[in-house]
Amino acid sequence: MVSMLTSKSVSLHISPMHIPQTTASKNDLGKGSALRDRVLGEATGDLQQQPKIVVHPGELCQVALEIKNWESQPQHFTLKLEGAFPLKWCQLQTDVENAPQFGIDLRKSVAQTSDTSMEAAINSVTLEVAAKKSRHIDLWFLIPDDFFEGQDTLQQNKENKLDFRGCLSIYANQNANQGSSSHPIQESNFELNVRPRSTYTTFLPTVYQEVDYIHRFIKIFEQAFDPVVNSFTSMWAHLDPLTAPQALLPFLAHWVDWSIDVELDLTYQRRLIRRAVEIYRYRGTRKGLRFYLHLYTGLPLDEHVEREEDKAIAITEPFGQGCLFGLAHIGEDAIIGGGKAYHFDVRLRIQPNSPIDEQLIRRIIDREKPAFCSYSLRIETD
Repeated sequence: MVSMLTSKSVSLHISPMHIPQTTASKNDLGKGSALRDRVLGEATGDLQQQPKIVVHPGELCQVALEIKNWESQPQHFTLKLEGAFPLKWCQLQTDVENAPQFGIDLRKSVAQTSDTSMEAAINSVTLEVAAKKSRHIDLWFLIPDDFFEGQDTLQQNKENKLDFRGCLSIYANQNANQGSSSHPIQESNFELNVRPRSTYTTFLPTVYQEVDYIHRFIKIFEQAFDPVVNSFTSMWAHLDPLTAPQALLPFLAHWVDWSIDVELDLTYQRRLIRRAVEIYRYRGTRKGLRFYLHLYTGLPLDEHVEREEDKAIAITEPFGQGCLFGLAHIGEDAIIGGGKAYHFDVRLRIQPNSPIDEQLIRRIIDREKPAFCSYSLRIETD
């Protein structure tokens, strides 16, 4: 019967899967922990009676629960979780093989829609424990990523609480279908400590690594210097025109003595700054002009095409022997006077509806051609 069960009928053991240095017992940490106890004034006996669970924002924390039935008959129990922290941070799970799903996925798996039913489904579980056997349950915690930076935390005159109290209670059930008793037959209290993840403390002597206050104090400097340290690891991206922030483009262009054209799209500006040295190398030549137009228009270079007239960016010089009877073909190469000296033709074959600015093309040609040369431009649509 339910009324006959006492606190000796069942036991509950709480085992955090990760024991941080700042909350471990004195027997585990030796002399360093003894100094820690003197600094914090914590009694070792209290640490053993009330487990401390340290969680880091954004990281799953697993706590193993063991329920032992000391009776000679199978018993049905209801395990309930209560605490001075938001219950959406935690979840009881009887399936120890799979990690829980917090947030939207978890809420979809619960049939009830009310908040009260939701919390009851997440933070209480009914189970059967065989006689003289143990049953294992997982308790998971997940603190929001922005716990320390959220708007609620940054409000003035509001204290950011880091330590919370919690309680796991076991209620006796007469059977699986009936409700539990009104009073718990076993209770286990624990303390939930929310702490930031710190890597700088690994460089400290062990005796200081075990002091919780030093962990939080060092985290202040870590958050201040981390952006600077991370910028060094990504410095290459700031020096590449294709990935650098827009504010750095004038600085990178000055390195290669490149004049930024404000009328050009940002994507084209990045390409030109990155290939500026290559453009300088072939400036004043057919290859250099074709390469510049290729970077702006995106048309292929067609280096594998032998005939210049068949290329998407064709640059030809209309020189010939003039109109020679028997050799010239009317409409093809019959040019009276042999052509114009220092003159070339530029023909672009573009796709329909391609955004090509003819005036900008002419400015590019004027910039890249020799000063004494003249040219003609034709833009054709395939």
